[in-house]
Amino acid sequence: MNHPDPEFPEQLTRSEKTKYRLAQSMKECMKTTSVDSITVRQITEHCHLTRQTFYRNFLDKYDLINWYFDKLLLKSFEHMGRGKTISEGLEKKFTYIAKEQLFFAAAFRYDSQNSLREHDFQLIFQFYQDLIREKTGQNPTEEMQFLLEMYCQGSIAMTVKWVLCGMEQSPAELSDLLIQAMPAKLSLLFEQHDILD
Repeated sequence: MNHPDPEFPEQLTRSEKTKYRLAQSMKECMKTTSVDSITVRQITEHCHLTRQTFYRNFLDKYDLINWYFDKLLLKSFEHMGRGKTISEGLEKKFTYIAKEQLFFAAAFRYDSQNSLREHDFQLIFQFYQDLIREKTGQNPTEEMQFLLEMYCQGSIAMTVKWVLCGMEQSPAELSDLLIQAMPAKLSLLFEQHDILD
């Protein structure tokens, strides 16, 4: 069976292909049913797999959502890394998230413990720290770490709001707003290295 999502690599193990089939089925169920109401039976019947196969791969539907969210998030950061500037990188990330709006919205909505948001924060915080290290040749100062953490927390909150409120701004508009919201010292650091916009 072909890979359900062309965004992901073709070289997958049999187990990974099964996981993607289940994730694709979950996405289909999300179009008509809330996450809380979706059953494992619905997921497996939709993709013609057995419940035993499901439970060999995932503990429950939330484990499946977490796994697929992680794959999508890593992919969105891969897109972000392809940008020549932070502005372009953010726009690429949000364009990718927009393509997966249904899934991100459902995932953020069900996530009462905020573990998905925290995971997104850890990834973006690490992304910016690595970028600073790469461009300056040194680790961010304690002050810069503080500004960066505050900025990343705010960015995640606004990204979640954007996803859950129907993505009223375009990816480019959201990217511009987040660039404008960047603390002055952080913005200056990125400007000095010609990677802001």
